[in-house]
Amino acid sequence: MSANNKELETVSLCDMVDDLVHDESEINEDQNNVDLSLDDSNQPFPCNRHSEPHLDMVFENLEAAHAYYNAYARRKGFSIRVNHTRKNKDKIRVGIEYVCSKEGFRRQCNEDNKKTGPERAETRVGCKAMIGLKKVDDTWIVCKFVESHNHELLTPKSTSLLRGHIVITSAQKNLIDTLNESGIAPSKIMSVLSKESGGDYNVGCFPVDIQNYLGSKRRKLLQDGDAQGMYKYFIESQCKNPGFVYAIEVDEYGCMGNCFWADARSRMTYQYFGDVVTFDATYQTNRYKMPFVPFTGVNHHHQSVMFGCALLINETAESYTWLLKTWLNAMPGNPPSTIITDDDKAMAKAIADVLPNATHRLCMWHLLQKVPEQLSHVYNKYPHFQEEFYHCIHDTITIEEFELEWSKIMEKYGLGDNDWLGNLYMRRERWVPAYLRSSFCAGMSTTQRSESMNKFFKDYVRSSTTISDFVYQYELALNARYHKEKEQDVKTKNSVPILKTCYKLEAEAAKVYTRKMFMKFQEELFCSKKYKASKYHEEGVKKIYKVVAHGRESPFYEVSLDIVETKAICTCHMFEFVGIICRHILAVFVKKSLVHFLPSHYILERWTINAKKHIVHDISSDVVQVEPQVSSTMMRNSLMLQFLEVAEVGSQSEKQYKHLGQTLRKVHEELLAMQDVQDVDDLGSPDNTILNSQVLSNLPMTLRDPPHVPSKGRPKALRQKHPKEKQLMKKRKCSICKETGHVRSNCPTHKHSRDVANTSLTPHSESVHQQQSQTEESSMARLNPLVIANTLCSTSFVQVFISSECILN
Repeated sequence: MSANNKELETVSLCDMVDDLVHDESEINEDQNNVDLSLDDSNQPFPCNRHSEPHLDMVFENLEAAHAYYNAYARRKGFSIRVNHTRKNKDKIRVGIEYVCSKEGFRRQCNEDNKKTGPERAETRVGCKAMIGLKKVDDTWIVCKFVESHNHELLTPKSTSLLRGHIVITSAQKNLIDTLNESGIAPSKIMSVLSKESGGDYNVGCFPVDIQNYLGSKRRKLLQDGDAQGMYKYFIESQCKNPGFVYAIEVDEYGCMGNCFWADARSRMTYQYFGDVVTFDATYQTNRYKMPFVPFTGVNHHHQSVMFGCALLINETAESYTWLLKTWLNAMPGNPPSTIITDDDKAMAKAIADVLPNATHRLCMWHLLQKVPEQLSHVYNKYPHFQEEFYHCIHDTITIEEFELEWSKIMEKYGLGDNDWLGNLYMRRERWVPAYLRSSFCAGMSTTQRSESMNKFFKDYVRSSTTISDFVYQYELALNARYHKEKEQDVKTKNSVPILKTCYKLEAEAAKVYTRKMFMKFQEELFCSKKYKASKYHEEGVKKIYKVVAHGRESPFYEVSLDIVETKAICTCHMFEFVGIICRHILAVFVKKSLVHFLPSHYILERWTINAKKHIVHDISSDVVQVEPQVSSTMMRNSLMLQFLEVAEVGSQSEKQYKHLGQTLRKVHEELLAMQDVQDVDDLGSPDNTILNSQVLSNLPMTLRDPPHVPSKGRPKALRQKHPKEKQLMKKRKCSICKETGHVRSNCPTHKHSRDVANTSLTPHSESVHQQQSQTEESSMARLNPLVIANTLCSTSFVQVFISSECILN
């Protein structure tokens, strides 16, 4: 088209909706010949025009010109780049040239600046295809256009893989961010994009581009520092929910130290279930190797719940003391009655100072894991020692039984002078079940709850996770835990359990307990039928019953029953320890026909459906959520759900597809026109945005990151293992003498035989050498038999030497 015989054609950016397309005939050749062309931004608008560039073509702005020529290049099978730009004296751009990416030739580097790595393949071949534009008034006019190429053009399907056409659209970025925040790896994200786009060719980018995008976004978020990003997250969380609390220690250099935080839900949960708490500091989940310390408890569904958590800079008594004091100040209500920890002296000292009235229990599992290591000589000498020792710990019911069994073991195996075992015995009140059955522990005897939470967090964090990302992932993990609690709430309230007996107290328990706790009670009630109760003796109004399993004489349990108040105490102390009445008491109730109702003093409120019914006045007002503001993310998600329903209907036939495409194109043009006149109030609540920005900009200090601890690759396990777990279960044996302690390369038996062979074969090797030196050609072509023999180690030296000599001859 020429300016002499036709009017200038002006192309706007809105018109680019039609022009920014690529001919996807090859991609869609299996789609029943339906034209499903997409624009250059992967927008679902059908193509109506395939105009060719020509001289005097006019564009409203430079962006429209670039988009047009880029779409043209994609249809033809090449990519473009900017070659030259011209500016006037006011530094305003007045001219530009877009050329084929194969234009020109690679510049020759100096010999001194040559790279040591492999040279990249040549991509430029001097192609002359280009388009030139000049600015006239407020428009851009095509002043030069060369169409021909001196190289082979790609198909439209392959053009999407060219560097110039690789782009991550805004819609793809939103999806990538959502998947990445959900813990999905970049390789899996690429699979999702490929599935959504209809194939890898339609994605428009490579997996490495996704990694680069996420990396650049992460670097941008961390430009103020990792610790500062975490600090900002805490302030934002507190602005959204005043019930959120946090505390950070800072050293003299401004580096982050110990850190603790808890949201309002965790604080309220502590008010209901904070009577028993366990915490463990053996899990390291961040690049700084700061121990992660979760405060864990058990809710009314017997699920693990969080009462806050911390990241510690070290594991000293001072750090634990600071943490416990900070945690107690943040939690409403009374301190816990029982706290379970690992066997750590620093923890014990801090608990004694901060929680002097709490029952401090040690994790029995961690203690017993040290027994095979400390008593290995006894384990190897006496095969039945482990069975007897574990019987003394687990099967003794009363303190007297434990003391008697312990004394017998010490005397039988001569362990009275063992210092480690003596130290363990001195702390028996903290870990032996016989001493702790009468104290309520919600059924926990180890820090398994904390370790199960650590395993749960493995799905959200890694050893390379930054602390700013860790606190965000912690919130996601916490939401998942509360979602599981909601599932159990619905299951309990929306279903009725199956009863196994005709006793009324079972039906009453089904209405009171949560589903999980009722199943525990039902198991005890059902198993009570396996026991028989017989009166042992009487003590005033109390009657003592002997309860034993049918057909056995031991072990037997004593149940003291006050029939007036319907109270009973069993020597197993299950009710005192777990909070559920035991099968031995139920066996006595069945014998005395006390099964018409469940006594109220045997129903712990923490195990009931209404365990969280009462209001926590201290922080309940903090967790009342205000009406959520309309954000761009919420609007986009809402629109996406509507678009999915519309797309399902629009893809049922070609007619519906074309109609939906035209409608979307029209709506898209209207939205682009609205951007210039859009009211600021439609964007959401600017007042809250300004408030948050003011809070974040007026930070009293800038936190510096804690020291980074480098590591060689990912550790095999994030939990600090006990030495017993690290030792090899099976020692390596030498493949020659079958002995342990060495391998074949340094086997003394093989070394001795080799020395003898070298001594006996030396004269023979000299004669062979004389034969080789007779002619120069034969000496160059042959090898020394002794050299060959020394390189072969699988058979004896003499056999190898003889076989090699035969080969040479």
